[in-house]
Amino acid sequence: MFRRTFWFTAGAAAGVWATAKVNRKLKQLTPESLAAQAANKAVETGHRLKDFALDVRAGMVQREAELEEALGLDPAVEPVQARELPEPRRRGALGPTPHTTTHSIPTISYNRNEDH
Repeated sequence: MFRRTFWFTAGAAAGVWATAKVNRKLKQLTPESLAAQAANKAVETGHRLKDFALDVRAGMVQREAELEEALGLDPAVEPVQARELPEPRRRGALGPTPHTTTHSIPTISYNRNEDH
């Protein structure tokens, strides 16, 4: 009697475990999950490429300094560590908008979607 109960329980537990494992694997193969996995791999690859580029840049700066020292050249004023983006332009700096007029002309709104 206890043997049958043991084997029945063991079989039920194995069935539940196998079902859960199969369902987990099926969820990994859905299009949404595959897209998320691909996106994660792309982001990870991007981070690795960025780290590689920064390492190459640091090596270039170091080697340039070694060569300047070996050749007896004056080093540059200050090596540029990172290039900064220019400040965004203000709206006023762009001048007047092309739609402003000094005289009043009636404007007709035209909706392109009405043609279709």
